[in-house]
Amino acid sequence: MRVELNDVGHAFERGRFLFRHVTMQLPPGAMIALVGPSGSGKSTLLSIVAGWQAPTEGHVLRGDVARIAWVFQNPIGVPTRTVLDHVSLPAVARGASRSEADRHAHGLLERFGLADQGRQSFATLSGGEAQRLMLARAVASEPDLILVDEPTAQLDATSAVTVIEVLDGLAAHGASVIIATHDTRVRNACPDVLHLGSRAPDLDARLVDTPAP
Repeated sequence: MRVELNDVGHAFERGRFLFRHVTMQLPPGAMIALVGPSGSGKSTLLSIVAGWQAPTEGHVLRGDVARIAWVFQNPIGVPTRTVLDHVSLPAVARGASRSEADRHAHGLLERFGLADQGRQSFATLSGGEAQRLMLARAVASEPDLILVDEPTAQLDATSAVTVIEVLDGLAAHGASVIIATHDTRVRNACPDVLHLGSRAPDLDARLVDTPAP
């Protein structure tokens, strides 16, 4: 088992819990949609899964997680670096030559509809282009665990389908994927769904199967 959450809960000020009793297993190849209204703690739970934040109660077990990729809802890049640099550098950091990394990056940029923007700086991209770039960079890092926060919020329908297909492909190749989303297309593409429910204190989270389309 790659990641396992046991009775996890998290509270902020005055002990009000965002969520409680989250218990789930995240094996290699899992693809889980994390749903719930704004303020229900989806981003907080992603942070707990990543190990960046400790839960108020319960515990998280992590197995063979060597690399974690997190794609934030608001794209964060280096304004003056090129689009190609953002996707090439993860491979360079793992020891690939720059030419090899660039070849792989070009393929990913084409896959995400950014082949013509490779020489542009990050600062010139639209919001949707920047979001697709962050997803391409996450794929380039070859993560064991990928956490994605609202990946389709700024995307058109065609780009959203591409993103869903890529994330599904990552899971098929053994990555563990959790996607915080309000998008029913993403939810319905995931084999499992974790509901954080409403903002009511102490409301249990529950893992359910996605209904067949």
